[in-house]
Amino acid sequence: MRAESPAPLILLLPPPLPDPPPNDWKVNVNISLSDLLPLDAENATLVGRIFDPEANGPCVVVVDGTDIVDITGIEPTVSSLFERADLLSAVQDLENRPRWALTDVIAATVDADMSKPRLLAPIDLQVVKAAGVTFVESMLERVIEERAKGDASQAAAIRDQLADAIGGAISSVQPGTEEAARVKEILKAEGLWSQYLEVGIGPDPEIFTKAPVLSSVGTGESIGVLSRSTWNNPEPEVVLAVRSDGTPLGAALGNDVNLRDFEGRSALLLTEAKDNNASCAIGPFIRLFDDSFGMDDVRELDINLRVEGPDGFTLEGQSSMKNISRDPASLIEHAYGDHHQYPDGFVLFTGTLFAPTQDRKAPGAGFTHELGDTVSISNPRLGALINKVEHSETAHRWEFGIWALIQNLRQRSLL
Repeated sequence: MRAESPAPLILLLPPPLPDPPPNDWKVNVNISLSDLLPLDAENATLVGRIFDPEANGPCVVVVDGTDIVDITGIEPTVSSLFERADLLSAVQDLENRPRWALTDVIAATVDADMSKPRLLAPIDLQVVKAAGVTFVESMLERVIEERAKGDASQAAAIRDQLADAIGGAISSVQPGTEEAARVKEILKAEGLWSQYLEVGIGPDPEIFTKAPVLSSVGTGESIGVLSRSTWNNPEPEVVLAVRSDGTPLGAALGNDVNLRDFEGRSALLLTEAKDNNASCAIGPFIRLFDDSFGMDDVRELDINLRVEGPDGFTLEGQSSMKNISRDPASLIEHAYGDHHQYPDGFVLFTGTLFAPTQDRKAPGAGFTHELGDTVSISNPRLGALINKVEHSETAHRWEFGIWALIQNLRQRSLL
């Protein structure tokens, strides 16, 4: 009997790395060293990522004075770095490692200079989660979106109606309490109950996935809104970095870009409203919890927002973590536990108090982004996250995914 021929060998070749973007993707924003770093930078432990063209891949970096230092030789990803028990000591091992001046990296980032190291979002393999409706003011704005069915011109009248019906009494209600249950029954009787009030003052918060792994953009890059959206806004937030055992390790700034018209038409359009190309920005760095900064400091942060439009329009606002309805530790417990694990860790957007209502185009029309808006989200303890608004369809395409990262790290003998 003739022996069977061996099965053919099939080689699964990794995809080629994406071509670098054209230089017309420069964002033309001004970012200084003082913008990027916390006021107490000399006491802060700041971890981030850059893309190094010499290595042809991402590198894990730590801020050292006015330099950033490549510590990819210690751990190849931010995710694996955060799993180390000796994290705070590991990020101090900076001798004889590649370093660059931060001013040069900032300049290359905003110029989209592919020949030089440039900043990336400070996370890699972590899942990007978000908590919504965690502040009373933003909760009421979600109710307004729902009742307006995505029509911005109806928002002002509905806002006045809700203010008359609810007043300020709801702002002191603690979610999940007996008092919250009584308020719920009153609002239902008045015909004012909403799914957003349910997650705002009910026992369970809204927890959703904001963006795919590796898709977030960093400071100095474009942020995206869909060209079909006519009512959208930035959402300035604190983003917590959490390792795989549920321990929070640090915090960064985030922009949970949102399409109000999409979500207002139907809550089932949340993915279309929240998750688009370049619609998730995190940065500039993750400030690790240490003796100078911890969760109690996060609870006291005021997050500042400034939008400057090419039309001369200016919008300013603030979101204070002191006014959050649910403690950040509680939000982590709802995202992680026996019910859900994250082997590579996760980051968690904690929500925002700020919902812009300032008219831009016409009286009663409210706020929406215009192309070319510069959005600055800042805090003295975390630095500044600065981006320029572009359509998601024309912003830098997301092409460097998980397989590309694995391939790249193998080529560099880091795996």
